[in-house]
Amino acid sequence: MGTMIIDNKKVEFSNEKNVLEVIRKTGIDLPTFCYYSELSIYGACRMCIVEDKWGNIFTSCSQLPKDGMSISTQTPKLRRYRKNILELLLSSHDRDCTSCNITGRCDLQKLARRFGIEEIRFGELDKKLPIDDSSHSIVRNPNKCIYCGDCVRVCEEVQGVGALSFTHRGSDLRISPAFNKGIGEVNCVDCGQCRTSCPTGAITVKDDREDFWEVIWDKNKRVVAQIAPAVRVALGERFGMEAGEVTIGKIVASLKKVGVNEVYDTAFAADMTVMEESEEFVQRLTSEENLPLFTSCCPGWVKFAENRYPELENNISSCKSPQQMFGAVVKEYYKEKDKEDGKETVMVSVMPCTAKKAEAAREEFEVDGVRDVDIVITTNELARIIKEMGIVFDELEDESLDMPFGLASGAGIIFGATGGVTEAVVTRLLKDKPDHTEKQVIFKNVRGMDNIKESIFTVDGREVKVAIVHGLKNADDLIKMIKSGERYYDFIEVMACPGGCVSGGGQPSPVDTELRKERAKGLYKIDRTSFIKSSDKNPIVSKIFEDMLKDKKHLIHVHKK
Repeated sequence: MGTMIIDNKKVEFSNEKNVLEVIRKTGIDLPTFCYYSELSIYGACRMCIVEDKWGNIFTSCSQLPKDGMSISTQTPKLRRYRKNILELLLSSHDRDCTSCNITGRCDLQKLARRFGIEEIRFGELDKKLPIDDSSHSIVRNPNKCIYCGDCVRVCEEVQGVGALSFTHRGSDLRISPAFNKGIGEVNCVDCGQCRTSCPTGAITVKDDREDFWEVIWDKNKRVVAQIAPAVRVALGERFGMEAGEVTIGKIVASLKKVGVNEVYDTAFAADMTVMEESEEFVQRLTSEENLPLFTSCCPGWVKFAENRYPELENNISSCKSPQQMFGAVVKEYYKEKDKEDGKETVMVSVMPCTAKKAEAAREEFEVDGVRDVDIVITTNELARIIKEMGIVFDELEDESLDMPFGLASGAGIIFGATGGVTEAVVTRLLKDKPDHTEKQVIFKNVRGMDNIKESIFTVDGREVKVAIVHGLKNADDLIKMIKSGERYYDFIEVMACPGGCVSGGGQPSPVDTELRKERAKGLYKIDRTSFIKSSDKNPIVSKIFEDMLKDKKHLIHVHKK
């Protein structure tokens, strides 16, 4: 603890890890490009520089606070340096801002406007590098990169993947996959966390809006949309609402205005996943084979496991993810009606996740030329569609989801937060279903944002040990402990993104722990007020299993080609 002098005012500090955090605590928004509290300190962008009483300049993000330290955050010298930095960045930056995917949300654009930069003295980019669109999920435009290193660090430090790195030196410096390969040709898992940390348009989500509009305007298509749980607690942020505010009614109303024929809830398919995955888990417990059972809901995790731990293939649930399961069921449901009406059903998924785009394109999710899911748009893409239509989102009257696939349990809704899948599966297996108050006690160790969580439950008289992990680097650490014999579990839930789907690569950014908590809180609020608490109490799900899927369970399981 100590006291600093910041801009001639005394400021106390305690556990702040650098001067920048102390400054921000005072209400001063010191600009940064490369600083994220959850990543290592890099100090590359130099925008957070401050000046001490002797005229020395240093980066506040890389300096520890000291008792008696006196600094200024705004001086003529600092202002001149910051403007010079911005001008230099802009001189080597592709400035086609009017057509950029993130125009209006770009940090470089915002700071240029904030510091009144209207002319660039140092020329402009004279040689453009090729754009990398080899991935189903993200697009890399190296001409917009400012070399802040955020994508490199989040990919390595949070996800443990290391698909991106600095290459070459000097004026030839680049950020790219190894050997100059396309991002879709290396070990990228499509999680999109690099996009959430990128301050410019150097990494963007692949835009599938044109495909969406094409099917909307085709009178021979029956357009059916599914909305993932996490979308409803984040989309509102793009329209000035608070994080965690539930906007499902307005999302349905928006999609109806746009021209979608039927709007359903992916949480319905989450209920189906719970039913099928819990049955699979019980079978494995009985046979004591292929344990632990890893969840299969997260395509980023599945691809990570395929790349790094192929020997775990039989430990991953054979159930399709809720997205793919829903697509398969809807296509089967409308099969006869499509023949009668002379139409084709097109499944559009609205997802918080960039990896869902890659998942939908996997070959095992296509049968006789018919895909489970045809188009995946992210939360941010949906926001752009709504704005393009001129819809005043916050003034819309709420509309209800369509039936029969619009009814979901609270257990299906919480799939969007880390720990939600585990809570839903265990709730399904417990004979005495807990009410809201009991769930808060029973699942205390399952909820929250700890990197690795553990809990023990009794199922049919047997003690079952579960683990919940989010962030692939944490998952990698956990698997290594299991392989070494240090840990043992029966059931493991893995989510690629920190906090789970609530902070997926297609969600509004930037995201920190507090924002993740607020979004998760919104999902648990829905669960708390839902009259169906457990997936096995969803009457329509039970009906689907009894009728449509009676002899067709292969539709909801993965069969690799």
